[in-house]
This record gives sequence, structure tokens and C-alpha cells, in this order.
Amino acid sequence: MKIRPTKQDDVGALQEVLRGTELFPSELLPDMVDASLSDGKSSDIWLTCEANGKAVGFCYAVPEELAEGAWNMLAIAILPTEQGNGFGGAIVKHLEVELKERGQRILLADTSGTDEFAQTREFYRKNGYSEEARIRDFWAAGDDKVVFWKSLD
Repeated sequence: MKIRPTKQDDVGALQEVLRGTELFPSELLPDMVDASLSDGKSSDIWLTCEANGKAVGFCYAVPEELAEGAWNMLAIAILPTEQGNGFGGAIVKHLEVELKERGQRILLADTSGTDEFAQTREFYRKNGYSEEARIRDFWAAGDDKVVFWKSLD
């Protein structure tokens, strides 16, 4: 397993990850990555996880505006055939270490409160995140936004 900054060449394989996970439409990925990678001033972090030379997952985090040392992990996705093999935990840990080395304080992760996202919520708990907030009916009627929090100290 290798975790490294995402490159433009990773986009095709990461779109495959998105098609498998249905986290968000894969067509959005090229513009999202390009906006971050082409802007030398962007502080956004894109990380890619490789297994046997193939990109099998990624995570994406951004600094929270108007907050000191607070970041939000907006996306994490692992190819469904590779889930449960430790890639998700490893890429999150890599992100946490990088942020800590940059002197950042906390990392947030938002997810859905629906039954379909129970495994996602358990993933965050297993990786040391605590449920910090729940905003009712945020994503849609009956679909709460659940905010997880972790100190990087």
C-alpha cells in the first residue's frame, strides 16, 4: 500500500472508485481535482491510496474558512472490492499526520444519518472520531447531517 498526493493521472482510476461507491457523480471529479492541482496556492489536500500500483481510493480535505486550524474531510472513498482491507483507515491516518505536521488542530467529517451510512459512521468511530453534532433533515427530509470530530493533538 502506498499513500501519496493525488496526480492528474489518477483521475480515471479514481472515477472508477466513485462509480463503485456512488459517493458523488464521477463526472465531477476531473474539475474538482484540476481546480486544486492547477492552483499552486490551493491548500486543499487530495491523497490517493495505491495497491499493487493501482489507485484504489482517495480522500479530499479542505481548511474550514474563518476557523483557525480546523479542516473538513469532504470525501473519502475506497474501491468496494478493497473495502475492509485497511486502506480507508490508512489514508485517514496519513491525512491526520500531515495536518498535525502543519500545526492544524481538528479534523471534521460530515456524513448522512440514514441506515445506508451506518457503516460509514462506524468507520469514523473506529478511527477515533466522535459524533459532535447532528443537524436534522439537512441533506433531505429524514436525512440528518452527522458531524464527526477528532483532535489532531
